[in-house]
Amino acid sequence: MPYHNAIENNPEPEGTGRGTKLLEIVPRILLADDQEEIRRTVASLLEEHFDIVGFAQNGKQVIELVAQSSPDVLVLDIFMPVLNGIDAAASLLASGCPSKVLFLTAHDDSDFLEAAIELGALGYVLKPHLATELIPAIRSVLNGRCYISAHMSSS
Repeated sequence: MPYHNAIENNPEPEGTGRGTKLLEIVPRILLADDQEEIRRTVASLLEEHFDIVGFAQNGKQVIELVAQSSPDVLVLDIFMPVLNGIDAAASLLASGCPSKVLFLTAHDDSDFLEAAIELGALGYVLKPHLATELIPAIRSVLNGRCYISAHMSSS
């Protein structure tokens, strides 16, 4: 998988006793939200841990950018103009896109959560809790584990 550590064959000068070293490959994130302030906030939170490879304001841009940037994880808002996040993710996953999908949304409605999981999303984080939940959620999703915000209502 592209986000795991890789070993780089890096010959050292003779006598150092080191022939290889670990090369960390930073996970690539595509971020989509129609609100610029949210995109900036999320990017500032993630940039130290991940490689932000693109920003989209709507689902149509997400589809276009995925082909150009090959992200490991798509962090998508559900409600965006032109094409919403659910429809964009469904289209990409149906076409065989290997990117993992995580929704970052203000909607704690179980119907939205169910729709996201049914289409193949592995993550669902509520925006009010992004500061504490988003990075652990992305790490879980990268490892193929489902992450659902602890703050989802039980209704």
